[in-house]
Amino acid sequence: MKKTMFVVLTVCVLLACVLTGCSKKSSDSSSKTPDTITIAFIGNTTGDYAMYGVPVRNSVKMYFDKLNAAGGINGKQIVLLEYDDKADGVEAVNALNLAVDKGATAIIGSVLTGATIALSDATYEINMPEITASATSPKVTVMDPDDPKSEVKTNVFRTCFLDPFQGEKMAEYAAKVLGAKNVAIFYENGSDYSEAIVQGFDSKKNNYGLNVVAKEAFSAGDVDYKAQMTNIAAKNPDVVLMPIYYGEAGLAITALRAQGCQAPIIGGDGFGSVVNYASAEDLEGTVYMSGYAAGTPSVAQFEKDYKATYGEDVPNMFAPLAWDASMVMAKGIEAAEKKGLKAGTPEYKQAVIDAIKGMKGVEGITGSYTFNSTNDPVKSVALIKIENGKEAFSDFF
Repeated sequence: MKKTMFVVLTVCVLLACVLTGCSKKSSDSSSKTPDTITIAFIGNTTGDYAMYGVPVRNSVKMYFDKLNAAGGINGKQIVLLEYDDKADGVEAVNALNLAVDKGATAIIGSVLTGATIALSDATYEINMPEITASATSPKVTVMDPDDPKSEVKTNVFRTCFLDPFQGEKMAEYAAKVLGAKNVAIFYENGSDYSEAIVQGFDSKKNNYGLNVVAKEAFSAGDVDYKAQMTNIAAKNPDVVLMPIYYGEAGLAITALRAQGCQAPIIGGDGFGSVVNYASAEDLEGTVYMSGYAAGTPSVAQFEKDYKATYGEDVPNMFAPLAWDASMVMAKGIEAAEKKGLKAGTPEYKQAVIDAIKGMKGVEGITGSYTFNSTNDPVKSVALIKIENGKEAFSDFF
């Protein structure tokens, strides 16, 4: 009798385990419903450079919230994962691995150039569709930009223009518009962003008869630029190029004016919001390159919606460029959905990549998108001029 009871109990336990396992399996599979598509935002939303990452994250979320409210893509809701990479390449790659584990089929990010290069190297290895709104180094989409035969990271795109392109435009503007001959440069040593802009400028300076009379550098974390500005002021340049971000730019411009140098200043797209970091008097006449022209008709609705959603004005160009990055990625996903492919599969990811690569003049709020052989957008530069403490669109150049 005892033996019979033992056998019965054993069978019951085994049956319960099987049923429990089946139930758990059913629950796990139901959590990944066919009515959702998972993507991930990776970018720095904390730390010293959060002023760049937060607007990007805000715009990405705003775009997909609006898209989901309108029915999503192919009737499916977009699940947006969010990861803070703290502007660190290792953190960005770790975030990618987490996103992959959770079934992400596309990545928007990162924000700053260094982290994005590391991230794009990793996404290239697994052919994960990726687009950045703000990372402008050639290394984001090409393994070795100095090698004409280098591999293109065929899965990686951007909605901003390249750093060297900004440097080329700075040279042209300095010569043709300002009539400059002698140029001083202040840049961040070791920064992919800053050094690439300088490289672009150097490649064109001789074409425009420009002479570099001073080239001063600083390192990340430095806040005292008096020595460098003293050296620049002593050379009496016609114009000063500052291919740096706006926090450091504010300190540098203040220090330059304190040394008595009143030469015009030209900045790159990292200057957006520099008016918050230096006085109106010191900034007067400063011009910088941008991928975004505030107040123009194409961005009016976006600016209105951003303020309504987050209670503040659009802080810089990274926010509208992130909206466009989200739009481009959504178009790619839509194309994959039309083919009836399963989200997350290699075929699905390739379909997203192919659709973005094949775009011809797709309209965004900062311009139209056609991608060249290195997956960079072909678009104009907006000139932003600072007058009376305000940043205002001047012209396209």
